[in-house]
Amino acid sequence: MKQPRGMVTVAEARERARKRVTQDQRDWAALGGETALLEIVLHPPTERAALLGQDAAIAWQREWRAIADSFPNIDVPGVYVTWGERQWSRVGAQTVPERCTLSGADAIAAFAGAATAREWQALQRRAAQLRAAFPSMIDSGTIDPLAAAIRGHARTLQALTDANFATLLHVVAWLTAHPASGWRIRQLPIRGIDTKWLEAHRAVVEGLHAGVSGRLSLGLQGAPNLVRVRFLDPQLRPGGLCDVIAPVEELAALAIRPTTVFVFENLETMFAMPDLPGAVVVHGGGYAAPRLGAIPWIQSGRVIYWGDLDSDGFAILHALRSTCDDVTSVLMDEGVLLQFRDLWVPEPKAASGTYPTLTPDEQVALTRIRSEGNVRLEQERIEWKYALGRLLAVAAQI
Repeated sequence: MKQPRGMVTVAEARERARKRVTQDQRDWAALGGETALLEIVLHPPTERAALLGQDAAIAWQREWRAIADSFPNIDVPGVYVTWGERQWSRVGAQTVPERCTLSGADAIAAFAGAATAREWQALQRRAAQLRAAFPSMIDSGTIDPLAAAIRGHARTLQALTDANFATLLHVVAWLTAHPASGWRIRQLPIRGIDTKWLEAHRAVVEGLHAGVSGRLSLGLQGAPNLVRVRFLDPQLRPGGLCDVIAPVEELAALAIRPTTVFVFENLETMFAMPDLPGAVVVHGGGYAAPRLGAIPWIQSGRVIYWGDLDSDGFAILHALRSTCDDVTSVLMDEGVLLQFRDLWVPEPKAASGTYPTLTPDEQVALTRIRSEGNVRLEQERIEWKYALGRLLAVAAQI
């Protein structure tokens, strides 16, 4: 049964409605979807097209008649099918559907199908519960903070179980009522949450809390900013300890003056370093490396940085130089990259920035990495005897 070209079927119209719900439901939940409108021109066939595909044209007309007859009898108003008269020379007067008009978010979602309607209703209901629990004023023509939070976290709100949504309301209310509790995240005295609940739902909690209270901070005590250090010189070891993990503030208070501070991104290479006079090796911690600038004895020494040969490695090197004045990279040049070509792997997500603190040789290596398709040479894959020789040679120049 060949269908005349151009006619919009009920299935096609439902798909358009589904896409509209997917696209706009966040805005509807935040601001209300009563004025939403979707008009679908149905493109009825000409007389010639109808005669060429008569059975399909009749089925199409009956399908739309069934829609027109069914929707006025359900609880969701706003679905209208507009009909028009045709005077055809060969088959006489015909009544054909011309347009389907869906008025309001509820109607658009209902027409899209039961699954889409349930998803929209869940989001709409939860947005209303948030409004009731945390009433806020809406400035005419603008989006208020709670509405913005609902819009930004609509997907999460929609996906939460009823139990987790009820817990979310309770947690946001408690945090709003206790703006500076000073508790750690796993110590909160809130019934109904375990020690990991807030960690798992922190993004939506922070968003809604900011929308309700106007405060970005949850008023909690953050985890200590820890850094791992190996003291390669026995004379520098605090209390004889070689390997230490401690807060930045405590490390900053140590009365030591190393001449060489190695900063590595990989723990395996840290562990492999031998004893070395005047030296320590610090775990950079990726993009957290700039925190090392808060430790005076790192600033006072010569920093030798070794990271992965990839775009992130150079981005981290650039960030470290933003807080430490004297940073030399080692094993991060084009020669090393090409020497160990057989150990390359793809970089999952390349950093795309520009880094003005890179030296010309470093920039050449980064350009080569990108021209090869964003490859990565992980630092621990480089043959250790060769790597250690390069590191000690640079350290000896200080």
